[in-house]
Amino acid sequence: MFQSDNPLYKDHVHSGWVDYNGHMNDAQYARVFSIAAEHLIENIGISSRFREENAYSIYTLDVHICYLAEVYEGQAFRVTAQLLDHDSKRMHLFFVMENDEGKRLATCEQMLMGIDMNERRSAPFPAEVKERIEGIAQEHEQLPIPADAGRKIGIRKGAHFT
Repeated sequence: MFQSDNPLYKDHVHSGWVDYNGHMNDAQYARVFSIAAEHLIENIGISSRFREENAYSIYTLDVHICYLAEVYEGQAFRVTAQLLDHDSKRMHLFFVMENDEGKRLATCEQMLMGIDMNERRSAPFPAEVKERIEGIAQEHEQLPIPADAGRKIGIRKGAHFT
């Protein structure tokens, strides 16, 4: 459904996204991955109309972005996603931002949760959404888990960087 040959989101680095270091600002990576997540949410059937009619939405619970390469003004990129796991109301996703040559520029691991907007509490995915998620899970179960999924942040003792 959204493999590398069919990215969720394609764009380029806009001039307003560049910071004082001459590359894309870290907050803009969060924007890019947020837009990609919105596209994914629409792909599973949760459009603005669906949200309004069903009082149901998706919230982001956790995000971990890794910046792998500098990205400059005007540079094109695409974002793909892999569903790593899911249950009745959560999705664990791994997004990859890469350039036209397929070089990884950044990754973003996210945990998303379905929400009953009347109660503003977690709620199971509606049947038609759950069916789409399970279809994606079947497509993605053969994919290897990315080596950098599940990374924890910390300072490695004895590590020296140059």
